Amino acid sequence: MEEFSKLHEDSNDEAQQLATEHGFDSVRKLPFGEGLFHFYPQDIPHHRQRPSLKHWQSLEKNHRVKKVFQQEGFDRQKRGYRNINDIDGNMNDPLFTKQWYLINTGQADGTPGLDLNVAEAWKLGFTGKGVTIAIMDDGIDYLHPDLAANYNAEASYDFSSNDPYPYPRYTDDWFNSHGTRCAGEVSAAANNNICGIGVAYNSKVAGIRMLDQPFMTDVIEASSISHMPQVIDIYSASWGPTDDGKTVDGPRELTLQAMADGVNKGRGGKGSIYVWASGDGGSYDDCNCDGYASSMWTISINSAINDGRTALYDESCSSTLASTFSNGRKRNPEAGVATTDLYGNCTLRHSGTSAAAPEAAGVFALALEANPGLTWRDMQHLTVLTSKRNQLHDEVHQWRRNGVGLEFNHLFGYGVLDAGSMVKMAQEWKTIPERFHCVAGSIQDTHKIQSGSKLLLAITTDACQGKDNFVRYLEHVQAVITVNASRRGDLNINVTSPMATKSILLSQRPRDNDSKVGFDKWPFMTTHTWGEDPGAPGSWR
Repeated sequence: MEEFSKLHEDSNDEAQQLATEHGFDSVRKLPFGEGLFHFYPQDIPHHRQRPSLKHWQSLEKNHRVKKVFQQEGFDRQKRGYRNINDIDGNMNDPLFTKQWYLINTGQADGTPGLDLNVAEAWKLGFTGKGVTIAIMDDGIDYLHPDLAANYNAEASYDFSSNDPYPYPRYTDDWFNSHGTRCAGEVSAAANNNICGIGVAYNSKVAGIRMLDQPFMTDVIEASSISHMPQVIDIYSASWGPTDDGKTVDGPRELTLQAMADGVNKGRGGKGSIYVWASGDGGSYDDCNCDGYASSMWTISINSAINDGRTALYDESCSSTLASTFSNGRKRNPEAGVATTDLYGNCTLRHSGTSAAAPEAAGVFALALEANPGLTWRDMQHLTVLTSKRNQLHDEVHQWRRNGVGLEFNHLFGYGVLDAGSMVKMAQEWKTIPERFHCVAGSIQDTHKIQSGSKLLLAITTDACQGKDNFVRYLEHVQAVITVNASRRGDLNINVTSPMATKSILLSQRPRDNDSKVGFDKWPFMTTHTWGEDPGAPGSWR
């Protein structure tokens, strides 16, 4: 049984005494908020997901306890864990020439030049030195000879087993290779004759093991996201709610609080950088239904394949900021992402948007080395301004320009990350002005929509002009919507800015048959109006 409790006093000794009195084996102070403690037994039975009522009630009645929160389990899935065969420089590392996403010369039927342009960043001397990236996943094989030298043990932790050793749990099918593969993409060492090399091959990588238990809890997610925010610079997450085309889910209360603390207080106040895989639900899903990928506090990364097309599992949505690379569509055995694997092995078969997020984390590490003063918002601006269309193309979603001329795509965001351009701009970058939040307006009336028809709503705003929170140019735009439908998957929601930029906030999801829950104050987000004037003549509609 696990409980999260808020005490009147912020004392470890008192919390430990309470744990002993009420039948708990251990207690841990939570890093977010005052007086918050996590009570848990050493051994959690895998079959039991509901906390014991007797323990909970006795703890709640104690006068030293302000409030007790039951930690109920919910589902979180690794993204892109799939076998590639199941899907319709001068380095001496043996797989380096296979790492087409680093330097694409046309390997594995790819398109030459379609890569992350890391070679330019490396030539400028940026390799990730001094930057720590945490892989929040199922653990890291930190004994791997291609990872051991860059492993940051101090910043690592196992929240699945509550110990400082996030080594993956053994399974016959190597299911827990996910985190190790992601770690290699970021920080695999260079010129050691082992596997390939990381995007930021002199960076440090931390393992946060938090995915390998029968169910997820809010405390585990929040603890992972807020682990050592003054040591860890970038958190990479290749997981989220189920990508089944019918789930609408996101971070719970504690995780939201931890994320907010991270961007406000992490890295000495410059803000923790959260990189999220946008999802593997394909055309049947919409990543704006994933509250992690669609959060303004995360940088949501989609993937392209080695010839510039959409991967078949890619989800599209208006909150995706940019793209990196995953495996090719063809069955070429070398079209996957080459990286480290469990037990000192190497692989050519890493794939999915799982592979895309760590690549982005690596590029951001290069930018942080170029300018350690970058804030979390600076990194988003650099992403928007330096990502390239390159040769990315999709048969459904065309490239368009927003009201200030920035080119974007509903699936690829602002394009593929360009490490060379990003580090050059980062070197000269001046921190952007303070962020302001303005509520443009709201419509509280209830409207009924007949099946097959449309509802058009309009809001005119002055963007809070004349007030302290006046917004002169846009970053993130959220439409907080409550709507119920006889079939949620039939809903399609669009928004058009006063500067005539259209964003698709929600596409139809043919597998979503919900008729009861709908969307309750759900924050649909778009980045497509980045840089626009929110108070331009006209209305949001």
